[in-house]
Amino acid sequence: MRILGIDPGTATTGYGVVEEGPNGFKMITYGCITTSKDLELPARLNEIAFDLSIIISKFKPDYAAVEEIFFSKNVKTAISVAQARGVIMQKITEEQIPVASYNPMQIKQAICSDGKAKKPQIQKMMQILLNLEDIPKPDDAADALAIAVTHGHCLNNQSLYTVPA
Repeated sequence: MRILGIDPGTATTGYGVVEEGPNGFKMITYGCITTSKDLELPARLNEIAFDLSIIISKFKPDYAAVEEIFFSKNVKTAISVAQARGVIMQKITEEQIPVASYNPMQIKQAICSDGKAKKPQIQKMMQILLNLEDIPKPDDAADALAIAVTHGHCLNNQSLYTVPA
């Protein structure tokens, strides 16, 4: 089972791909899609969609998970990130990949057992859980890995609650 995790943003969109193996999850790749602040929003959204389609084509995930928008004080930023999230969800759906959403607290709870965990804690836990030599950077990419691992755990736990036919 291969899972793509996405931490949406207009300037930086983190992505991470993990695969479940016999000893837990292993990291396949991670990184960030970055767009220039000099571009207008439509061009930035197009770049995110284009780069995401390349990632999907190259790594062929079975599932995807995208972080929900965390509403902050900056409404303008929240709206542009929501637009990026919409483009991401559309591209994943277009590729017929089942997609799930998790809010930041759910991800932090799943990875660190603390819904208020800070970014360095998420990075350290990703290093430990994925048996990485170094802490994954930047934090947007580490968050994307955490989103993918969270979804993997949720998929595995679904079978515990499924009533046999």
